[in-house]
Amino acid sequence: MIGSRLLAILGPTASGKSVLAVAVAQRIDQPAEIVSTDSMQVYRGMDIGTATPTVEEQDGIPHHLLDAWEPAHLMSVAEFQETARAAIVAIRGRGAVPIVVGGSGLYVSAVLDDLRFPGTDPVVRARLEAELAVVGVDAMHTRLAEVDPVAADAILATNGRRIVRALEVIELTGEPFVATLPDPVEVFPSVRVGLEVPRDELDARIEQRVDQMWAAGFVDEVRALGEAGLADTPTAARALGYQQVLAALTGECSEAQARQDTIDATRKFARRQQRWFRRDKRITWIRYDSASAVDDVLAAWGSDTET
Repeated sequence: MIGSRLLAILGPTASGKSVLAVAVAQRIDQPAEIVSTDSMQVYRGMDIGTATPTVEEQDGIPHHLLDAWEPAHLMSVAEFQETARAAIVAIRGRGAVPIVVGGSGLYVSAVLDDLRFPGTDPVVRARLEAELAVVGVDAMHTRLAEVDPVAADAILATNGRRIVRALEVIELTGEPFVATLPDPVEVFPSVRVGLEVPRDELDARIEQRVDQMWAAGFVDEVRALGEAGLADTPTAARALGYQQVLAALTGECSEAQARQDTIDATRKFARRQQRWFRRDKRITWIRYDSASAVDDVLAAWGSDTET
């Protein structure tokens, strides 16, 4: 039966995943619901900068893991994993098809694959946090890249908390923070379709998206969140665009510089996303702008059978 496996639509930021997922959901001959695996769309009020689909863009298709927590919430990958998996189980329990959509490779793997997260050691964590305060986030990210380049690709170079967590796990287990993916074990058997975007076209789309963010009132969104304490949040304040605009609002740079820094940082992040997904040989790639993209996704999904 078509749809016997979960469907995942993957790819870098600004590749059109969300729009395609809704179009696919509307074509499936069963009810379908979308589960986002975007690590920042989970935060309430951070809508413009994360391109969270609006109610109109969701077009009647139920979406999960959007606006799930306040920005001050200290969300871990393990908590996200548990919440997203519960949503998938509930969707299936309703007789609907879960469509996982995401660009955060670590979160996609955490939800779909048998990726486990060990506990923490307060002493090790405190030491690493002290090192972070002394040497800075760039040095710590470089250190992570030396011992676990896959994890370094998955974690923003500005996200000190997640860098520290990765280094902590490596020290405690003696193994990479993110398991390599030659033969991953799926928790949910899935058909994975990736959107392929040439680099120059992706760069142009990212710049266009940032322009749209600014036109939609992104600076005002960040200003309001800043007044509510965004700068003091452990993770949300490091989100692409938000960190840069916060710097402009405190006078560290001009708004024009914040806009350009957002473009540059997003392009670098997109490169990391593409490298992450390229490692996964289970992904079937299609052109992001193909006129037959919906049919291509449904064909990939329908041609795969349970073994």
